[in-house]
Amino acid sequence: MAARKSAAKPASKPKAAPKSTATAKSKAAPRAKSARPATVAAYLASLEPERRAVIEEARAFVKKHISKDYAEFMNWGVINWGIPLEVFADTYNKQPLCYVGLGAQKNYNSLYLMAAYDESNGAKAMKAAFAKAGKRFDMGKCCLRFKALADLELKSVAKVIASSTPEDYLAYYKRTKGLTMRA
Repeated sequence: MAARKSAAKPASKPKAAPKSTATAKSKAAPRAKSARPATVAAYLASLEPERRAVIEEARAFVKKHISKDYAEFMNWGVINWGIPLEVFADTYNKQPLCYVGLGAQKNYNSLYLMAAYDESNGAKAMKAAFAKAGKRFDMGKCCLRFKALADLELKSVAKVIASSTPEDYLAYYKRTKGLTMRA
């Protein structure tokens, strides 16, 4: 007589839960944005010691070369030197006019140089000076990226920083925004 096969069915695998199209990020509670430091001192204190040392060195460099008539303040989460709203409030975005900015980003530091914005003569001169010095020129429209101040060709950067007074910069801004025609 032949052996009978067991009538019991093998245990079936449990059904997987239906896949959701929502991501884990969308299910998580939104993270509260941390407040940006309101003062330069608070910003510097918020940085890790190694990053703070580089930013403090770069800040001293900017302060040495920028016109003393620019105000230093925090805006957009970085140190700015520019024209505060108390001096000129008719800006397109209702923010103070930044001439130079300095900030520590996740993987690099940035100098925001409005005098070298978008392939201006300042940007072209810096690019040539960096090439001549054998240094990497890593710049967007006005954002010069670096890890340490030694990565920069400092003479050309200093020249760009020193190239404009607040009066010159404000006159340039007004011309480019068509504000000189207003009564």
